[in-house]
Amino acid sequence: MVSDRNTAQPTRARYLIAGMLFVSVVINYLDRANLSVAAPQLARDLGFDDAQKGYILAAFGWTYAALQVPGGWLVDKIPPRILYPVAIALWSLATIGLGFVGSVAGLIGLRLLVGALEAPSYPINSRVVTTWFPERERATAVGFYTSGQFVGLAFLSPVLYALQQAFGWQMVFLVTGGVGVLWAAVWYACYREPTECRAANAAEIALIREGGGFVDLAATQKTRPGFRWSDLATVVSHRKLWGLYLGQFCLTSTLWFFLTWFPTYLVDFRGMDFIKAGILGSVPFLAAFAGVNCSGILSDRLVRAGWSLGMARKLPIITGLLISSSIIGANYVESPALVILFLSLAFFGNGLASITWSLVSAIAPERLLGLTGGMFNFVGNLASVSVPIVIGYLVKGGDFAPAITYIAVTAIAGAVCYGLVVGKVERIAA
Repeated sequence: MVSDRNTAQPTRARYLIAGMLFVSVVINYLDRANLSVAAPQLARDLGFDDAQKGYILAAFGWTYAALQVPGGWLVDKIPPRILYPVAIALWSLATIGLGFVGSVAGLIGLRLLVGALEAPSYPINSRVVTTWFPERERATAVGFYTSGQFVGLAFLSPVLYALQQAFGWQMVFLVTGGVGVLWAAVWYACYREPTECRAANAAEIALIREGGGFVDLAATQKTRPGFRWSDLATVVSHRKLWGLYLGQFCLTSTLWFFLTWFPTYLVDFRGMDFIKAGILGSVPFLAAFAGVNCSGILSDRLVRAGWSLGMARKLPIITGLLISSSIIGANYVESPALVILFLSLAFFGNGLASITWSLVSAIAPERLLGLTGGMFNFVGNLASVSVPIVIGYLVKGGDFAPAITYIAVTAIAGAVCYGLVVGKVERIAA
């Protein structure tokens, strides 16, 4: 698709970019969650208990969280056209390797590798959206690509369960990894910066630039100095950023319950078979998909209606976190339908709150977008380490209620962080 760059009517190449981010996130989260689909059968085949399962499920998060800051620094130095496909291809090859392991040590080692290679992914997403979208469209774009993590799992998790049922758990990893390798090639072939994209005309570039999009970010990246400790000090020395970081940890705690222990909860603690768990288990992800898209559209409409940027962004986030605490209702019902209802309501709230990256793009220093995003994702994804392990110990006695309560309490704490700690939404000068 080629357009005349001097045409007065703005083109819509940025929507194609949003679609590419959406597909990338679908693949990203399938490669995070595929182990949770295979975990019940893996545990039986390899003979590990719930505590060991918690450590295996947490292995991804150890390296993913630890390398967020270096990953964010890479995003500030290496263009998305290069960094993203390299990362996708490598973590997809590591995912394929999971289909050939036969030990707990092998599972942990490869999941550590997948986590390390996925580390730059969300800072890249944030950097691309900040480059390609004006502020008034940014929450919708963030909501749209973020919804990929939910809709992909909602529609494709049943496919993974069916693959496992028909061909064994190994096929889950072979298929998800193979798709990622193919997508890496597509991203490299198709992605360009706004000023280099033949599908974007001058009017669209002007619309993005005048609306607060950093269309010239790639040019300024080339002249930036290397890593400086003072930059790291900048992104850890502001209260409003710590409000974002800690709030993201609380938000991500609910997400990581669904990405790790949710299938085990349905199969081992609620007595559902794999097929039923696959079908009913997709409902909360569909609810989260609805929530995140409602959030982005609502937030941008509030901006266009004249609401302050802070209120427009924070209202859906805080409301969503409070709704997420309703997960505790699952402790007090026995019917599978009611269990799924409470879980779906909670995950809808989690989706509603999931436009937090729009606050990062609004608050982070312009020259430190990647580093700030890396720190944000580092603290937030400490939940990917803590939640699987904490739940693994909480459920050792055979009761899942304390684990559900833990998730509900963290959601309420997240609402407090975004409501009271972040404060006024404005860009930090640095």
